[in-house]
Amino acid sequence: MTKADIVKEISKKTGIDSATALASVEAFMEVVKDSLINEEEVYLRGFGSFIIKKRAQKTARNISQKTTLIIPEHYIPAFKPSKSFVGAVSGLKK
Repeated sequence: MTKADIVKEISKKTGIDSATALASVEAFMEVVKDSLINEEEVYLRGFGSFIIKKRAQKTARNISQKTTLIIPEHYIPAFKPSKSFVGAVSGLKK
């Protein structure tokens, strides 16, 4: 599902126009991004949490040049779904 699909579904379910739904979706994404940049995690009860994970420093190898390099410790954004979300998805059959 793309952002356009999400906007279309929100517009259809709420009855608001697509431009307003798009503005809401983009504002939500911007708030989540800004919160994570400011080291604040975002908790949405019943859905999940947008969190920051710390990756430790590690050694990597460039096989083609036969060299090693150090990848410094860094932080990445991550999503941790709620238990109810995981439970709903785990029952799916493909």
